[in-house]
Parts: sequence; structure tokens; C-alpha cells
Amino acid sequence: MMEEILDEVVSTEDLKKYEAIYYKEIDANNVKKESTFNYAWCLVRSKYATDIRKGICLLENLFKDGNEKERRDYVYFLAIGFAKLRDYPKALEYVRTFLSLEPANQQVQNLEIVIKKRMEKDGLKGIALVGGGALAVGALVGLGMLLSKK
Repeated sequence: MMEEILDEVVSTEDLKKYEAIYYKEIDANNVKKESTFNYAWCLVRSKYATDIRKGICLLENLFKDGNEKERRDYVYFLAIGFAKLRDYPKALEYVRTFLSLEPANQQVQNLEIVIKKRMEKDGLKGIALVGGGALAVGALVGLGMLLSKK
């Protein structure tokens, strides 16, 4: 279930709908928290990193003015946003902040597990790429040395 939330992509219709509501309220100089949150949540679920970053920015601003319950929601979705950007240390920071307030929250505990798994998986990919690159360089150097001896 948690894996899905990190892979979920917002529909174009939802993004356009909540974006229109948000900007209409900006034009009317009457932006509501709910509209900002809905738009931010859509942005965080985008497939584009720029949108995700914008959603994170909106959530961080909401967090500053939110009450305790709202802040918990914002922290949760901030963790998801940073995880989607593969900024796992920052995502885990938000997860741990949430768990310090609600240590028994199963949903957030599961999110922490998924983030750690992805962090490990991406780390192993990084190691494989670096290792593969080193092998290729070594092979080229060896080939160069072999050819230079002829």
C-alpha cells in the first residue's frame, strides 16, 4: 500500500481542477488553507520534480501557520514529497518528526520502511553504476596498455 503512494501520479484533470481553484483564490486575494493543501497534494503527486518541489514549498508554508493536527498532515505529505524526489534523508527526517509525536502511527511506520527500502535499492544501484564504471575504465586502461606494447 505504501509503495503505491510513492508511485501514484495525479491525474491531469485533478491537477488542473485544484490549480484553477488555488489561482482563482489568489486572484480574489482570499486563499484558503484547504485549497492550498489540495493543490499542494496534487503537485506532490506529479511525475515532474518541479511540480513536486512547488508542492513541498506550499506544504512548508502551510506548516508554519498550521495547528497541531494540520502540521501532522503536512509533515506526512512532506515526507512523501521528499521521498518522491529521492531526498531520502529529508523524507526520513519528516517521518521521524511525525513518529516523535505519534510513535504508534502504523501508516507512518510503513512509510518509513518503504523509504528505507528505496534508499537501500537506489544506493545499491548507485554502487553498481560506480562499480560498472570502474570496471569499464579498468578494461580500457588494460586494453590501452596491451595495444601500446605491440
